[in-house]
Amino acid sequence: MAMITLRYAHAFEQVVVANKLDASVALAQLRDFADTFTDSADLREVLIDPSVPSAQKLKILDAIGERIGMFPQVRNFVAVITEHERLHELNEIIAEYAMAADQEAGVADAEITTALPLNDQDREQLEGEIGKLAGGQVRAVYLQDKSLLGGVIVKLGSTVYDGSVRGQLAQLKQKLINA
Repeated sequence: MAMITLRYAHAFEQVVVANKLDASVALAQLRDFADTFTDSADLREVLIDPSVPSAQKLKILDAIGERIGMFPQVRNFVAVITEHERLHELNEIIAEYAMAADQEAGVADAEITTALPLNDQDREQLEGEIGKLAGGQVRAVYLQDKSLLGGVIVKLGSTVYDGSVRGQLAQLKQKLINA
């Protein structure tokens, strides 16, 4: 990502924190605007066109903001991006902001692979344990791989924790080969 994209995302994060806005709502509002922008060729044409006066663009943003219920700070942020001709980078800014907001909130993404589906109680317990490893909350995505035979593999960031039967058998095999 471009350095400028990171700057916009982190500036928006500071605005959200300073104004004590709900980060997930602010993110949803940004995504709603991005979807509206992507889906409407007319809107893109007007907001990107340098010959359209800024005042007219702001009126359009106000109308959209009212319709989708934007926080004033979100609307102002979109206005700044529009004014600085960065709308083409909006999705990158949103992606970076989402990561920054998760980090601020202590939320980590985890990919959990099991041999069999887990019930809700087991998922809750597993996510609690993974949350302890991550030092916060976990947003888990579950996958199933019958070749694991049993146990679980957890990918947390770039770290993989292999507690599967297949992984334990592979370790045992390696120890026997080395012995």
